[in-house]
Amino acid sequence: MSKPSSIEQAIAALQAGRPVRVGQASMLSVETAGEAMLDLVDPDGCAPMLLSGSRAMALGLGNAHDAAGQIGPVEVRHCEWLDRDAARALADPALDFDRGPIGPLEAIPVDNPDCARAALTLARLAGLLPALWLVDSDANIRIDPASIAEATDAPVATIVARAKLPLDDLPPSQMVAFRDPASGEEHVALVIGAFGGKPPLVRLHSECLTGDVFGSLKCDCGPQLKEALRILGATGGGILLYLRQEGRGIGLANKLRAYALQDRGLDTVDANRRLGFADDERNYAMAAAMLRALGIDRVRVLTNNPNKIAGLEHEGIEVVERVAHHMPANPHNADYLATKRKRSGHLD
Repeated sequence: MSKPSSIEQAIAALQAGRPVRVGQASMLSVETAGEAMLDLVDPDGCAPMLLSGSRAMALGLGNAHDAAGQIGPVEVRHCEWLDRDAARALADPALDFDRGPIGPLEAIPVDNPDCARAALTLARLAGLLPALWLVDSDANIRIDPASIAEATDAPVATIVARAKLPLDDLPPSQMVAFRDPASGEEHVALVIGAFGGKPPLVRLHSECLTGDVFGSLKCDCGPQLKEALRILGATGGGILLYLRQEGRGIGLANKLRAYALQDRGLDTVDANRRLGFADDERNYAMAAAMLRALGIDRVRVLTNNPNKIAGLEHEGIEVVERVAHHMPANPHNADYLATKRKRSGHLD
């Protein structure tokens, strides 16, 4: 059995409420840290917090946000009223609409932005809110910030298994499983039929438990997946990459938090920002690595999302054609689809 990578270990530690040392700073998730661990690493209860720039902006910490840059992390200094319970409430946007104005806070740009961004990326990969305690602890799990950037920007796609997968009304197909050796995440490619040496039609589909499995009407993911498979079969063959990027890369729990914010009137873009994330946290380096592992460097792409095309081309995959992929709206997702076109630049 292979040894877990340092990123896998760091993710597991954050999820378990244990500290991780990123560069020269030790971090602890505000969301998962228990009282016993906090008493151990922050006995005086005075640790500052690290927040993403987006979350700082949502909290009205605009001066610090501007000073740190558009996406710069922010350090929130400890103050008398900011105890541990208040800090957790500050990190979680669920209470944003119910509480009154927050007390005065001193928020400053961080000393090492690259280290802070790497730590917040770890929190996102762990499916946690982008809020961390900065603690004075000699954590056992240590990780170089550069390795986090390298793993996310230039992942390695290792084929770990492949097998035939007969599917209803589709040509002979096989599923190929990939593992990112840095993070341990698994992605799959569904290779349908044959494409005779021509650039295959490729669909990049981000995992969506609510839509793909339960048939949620809040998005168009489930219908997109089914229609993509039909189109790939009808054209004689192609590839569907099923990518572990739930909720545009923020994870299932955070996606459900975004849904709750949408129930309060925010659109999908503003909900992600209030959580402390970018509009879309996905990148498509892993998709490109999977295609290269399959021996493919020229594709036709089934999409309305220009970021998918740009992402593949940035990684050296030539996109020779875009094929539009439209789904009819329903009363539950009409605003969501309109927002994707208006604010996220999705094509007609």
